[in-house]
Amino acid sequence: MKKFKNSILQDLPPQVHRSVLPVLVFAQFCGTSLWFASNGIMEELIAAFRLPDSALEHLTAAVQFGFIAGTLVFALFTLADRYSPSRVFFWSAFLGALFNLGMIWDGNTMSTLLVLRFTTGFFLAGIYPVGMKIASDYYDKGLGISMGFLVGALVVGTAFPHVLRSSAEPIPWQWIAGITSLLALIGGVLVAFLPDGPFRKRMPSPDITAFFKVFKNPGFRSASFGYFGHMWELYTFWAFVPLILTTYLEIHPEPDFPISLWAFLIIGIGGPACVISGYLSRRFGEKRVATLCLILSGICCLILPWAFNWENAFWFLAFLLFWGMVVISDSPLFSTLVARNAPPSQKGTALTIVTSIGFAMTILSIEVLGRLQHSTTKPEAYFLLALGPICGVLALLKKSPEKKVL
Repeated sequence: MKKFKNSILQDLPPQVHRSVLPVLVFAQFCGTSLWFASNGIMEELIAAFRLPDSALEHLTAAVQFGFIAGTLVFALFTLADRYSPSRVFFWSAFLGALFNLGMIWDGNTMSTLLVLRFTTGFFLAGIYPVGMKIASDYYDKGLGISMGFLVGALVVGTAFPHVLRSSAEPIPWQWIAGITSLLALIGGVLVAFLPDGPFRKRMPSPDITAFFKVFKNPGFRSASFGYFGHMWELYTFWAFVPLILTTYLEIHPEPDFPISLWAFLIIGIGGPACVISGYLSRRFGEKRVATLCLILSGICCLILPWAFNWENAFWFLAFLLFWGMVVISDSPLFSTLVARNAPPSQKGTALTIVTSIGFAMTILSIEVLGRLQHSTTKPEAYFLLALGPICGVLALLKKSPEKKVL
């Protein structure tokens, strides 16, 4: 364990305080636990407020819509590049926690829940991409590994509501909303005490043209479009994991496994996978490792419709665990490529706008697959997810200059 810890610290510049990465990782976990807070208690929300069966895709899409709106505002006004990103992170975590807690209000309806999830998603725009911006301000040589830890924290944070719900003693759904809000607030407070990083270059004034300038770089475009293909698959897979598990149990009633626990494991295993991919990128390059992960996750999309017919639940769950690893392990590498190919004074804006467009892809994917699920029971509908990896790999295979990791 000590040797592993030292291998991480060797990648940090000497002027960086060694507590920064652990603080960022923990804060990212805390803040992003807001993301799927409603998904972890979806059955209880539907029962408590008499929501329609389509609440899953609509409430999930509302968070994504809010995140996109937030990232557009943050990017257009270049907030993370003009102001201290630590302060931006704190206020975003505080306000996101507040609106997430609003789910426990007894007077909620489908409309108010949509507004609350939209607003929570809006302020997540000041947590996830801004957290990556802070990391890029502190780390240069070890950026890929740092991004791996941060995205890993996002994965575990996203899966966390599922594990709360799977506890032996049932936790009231209101407590789950409260716990995730409290965690987000704690994460925001921790980051608020971090000073600006040594590699930060402040943008002196708003520059709306930065929104478009960043795409002129061929390397930036290649990484961005690879990321867009990755996002088409990622959040739709995460959102539908509980349904995938439920469908398998309906086809094969003999196996008996806790759906919430396995949903957490399948999503959460992507956390350590992101760390591993970060280390692999040091040897093989971010672009090469990201391309391989995208190919493997695309293959999983094509296998899933047949996997429902597997009689052995062990192999089905093992397959989903593998998919949970490769579906996210390329994400920190795309973020690293985007940050490396963006001008230093526009890294925050670049990360934010690429994340914004990527999450727009998730809304379309979630809604289309949701409609297909309601109109047909055929598992072939999941072939839709493969479109993203296919397009992403084609974008990455285009020759473009890539900066070497020193």
